Amino acid sequence: MKGFREKCTGPNRVVGTFCAIPHPVAVEVTAAAGLDFLCIDWEHSQIGRERIEDLVRAADVHGTPAMVRVPGHAPEWIAAALDAGAAGVLVPRISTAAQAKSAVSATRYPPLGERGVGPGRASGYGYRIPDYLASANESLLLAIQIETAEGLANIDEIVAVEGVDVIFIGPGDLSVSIGAFGPGGTEKLESAIRQIAAAARAAGKVCGIFRPTAEDVGKWSAEGITFYLLGSDAVFLGAGLAAGATAARAAK
Repeated sequence: MKGFREKCTGPNRVVGTFCAIPHPVAVEVTAAAGLDFLCIDWEHSQIGRERIEDLVRAADVHGTPAMVRVPGHAPEWIAAALDAGAAGVLVPRISTAAQAKSAVSATRYPPLGERGVGPGRASGYGYRIPDYLASANESLLLAIQIETAEGLANIDEIVAVEGVDVIFIGPGDLSVSIGAFGPGGTEKLESAIRQIAAAARAAGKVCGIFRPTAEDVGKWSAEGITFYLLGSDAVFLGAGLAAGATAARAAK
């Protein structure tokens, strides 16, 4: 996973997807598709803590970095994902600078943070702890998700937090939180997305966003967004099967 953080925080576009199917085979198939990275979705799927390590290992088979979207802010969840060998974490519902600082602390070993040292998979089950300690603070990616009205209001303070690598926009929850969900809310939501992207750029931070498809990636790239998570393995599986069935029924 060497160079993953540098690639994600560089100027070029990176594209990944969420892994929501709780089976290593699904992760292997997705990893073989040529994406820049995967994000195992521990927050919004049936994936449990005991399964994280198996899914990260499956991504490793194809040399595809796998980060984990943790269920919340708890340091124990962040540590569990990183100890399993994840290349980074996506922390949801960050609404204040204090919460962002707490996420930084949970992902970094002292003196940069307060992550505990343990004999997990990332450190070779204890056999490579010195090597892992020497590289973890510099190599692990921290993305924080802005998806609330409070987060939008505090965006300038949040993006200024040292140690945050990616400011990731969750349009679905953000639209609900700011009252822009449904018909007539598009303009309000897009204005909020632009505000977040501009704040991230001004602070020298990478901005990312979730998109269901690649249809408007060019549009948001023009706003300086370079880090993309498209749909999920489950979504693409369903869409691919639906498209194939439609084509088969229409074939002459």
